[in-house]
Amino acid sequence: MKTISIYSPTYNEEANVEELYNRVRKMMVKVGRYKYEHLFIDNHSIDNTVPILKRIAARDSNVKIIVNSRNFGQVRSSPYVIAQACGDAVIGLAADLQDPPELIPQLIEKWEQGYKMVLCIKKTSRENRLMFWARTLYYQTVQKISDVKTFEHFTGFGLYDREVVDHLVGFDDPYPYLRGLIAEIGLPYCEVIFDQPRRVRGVTSQNFYTLYDLAMLGITNMSKVPLRIVTFMGFLSSVFSIIAGLIYFVYKLLYWNSFTTGLPPLIIGLFFFGSVQMISMGIIGEYVGSIHTHVQHRPLVIEQERVNFEHSPGEPLTDEAVTYAVGS
Repeated sequence: MKTISIYSPTYNEEANVEELYNRVRKMMVKVGRYKYEHLFIDNHSIDNTVPILKRIAARDSNVKIIVNSRNFGQVRSSPYVIAQACGDAVIGLAADLQDPPELIPQLIEKWEQGYKMVLCIKKTSRENRLMFWARTLYYQTVQKISDVKTFEHFTGFGLYDREVVDHLVGFDDPYPYLRGLIAEIGLPYCEVIFDQPRRVRGVTSQNFYTLYDLAMLGITNMSKVPLRIVTFMGFLSSVFSIIAGLIYFVYKLLYWNSFTTGLPPLIIGLFFFGSVQMISMGIIGEYVGSIHTHVQHRPLVIEQERVNFEHSPGEPLTDEAVTYAVGS
């Protein structure tokens, strides 16, 4: 009997983790032909997420927990927990229930058909329309400037064959962009379209900074085009300066006594070239920051504790078995 590993990063998800566990378990009972493990990696939650997970793990050894020593972020936690999974296939599932666990049987079915990667793509979402539009614009921009085919509205929710997992672990990236690495691997894949539900309980841990960090991580990891744009902007600015200087020089020669440049053109030119320099420095700085992160080569996360990893994956418990475990 093969094994399916399911992982879910958590941070302050006390309102969702128990329902997530129950829905995943029911789907694995429905599939019925695989052993499974559900790995939770917690980024040092300050609510009751970890106690709830430990209570679940006490009655079901298929639930395994890694508690990080601090909040390392989902970017680093997800690849780390993938490396800890022992399954023949690994499924990534968000803890906020916006990735429907009910798609698990369909993901496994596609994997059984021979696909190495089954990627869940959200074509519609019940989140804020402006945010969904901004995400769409971002994905389209990355696709246009990327050297490889990327996946629009793919957030990491999907199934990865053991071969894919081994490649992911082999990248050895200290700050990995998981969506980009999946695109980089390029093994046979299929897409599963779904409608992303709205978060019902809890508050997202993402803010403007984390979204910006993820966006810039995707751009710097997937493309060198912004650096080429900086070079082009510098060349264009120099050409513009030369042409403007020649025009002013010729005009001054023709109208020596009546033509005066004045301060406005100088001020406009100063601000224009200053803004070009600042934008260029910012883009270069993003790439330098990415290089700095790689040079440090720090571990993805540091564990505070782990629970149930001494147990091998088993068959999913039925409702009766869970009730018995709680009662005993």
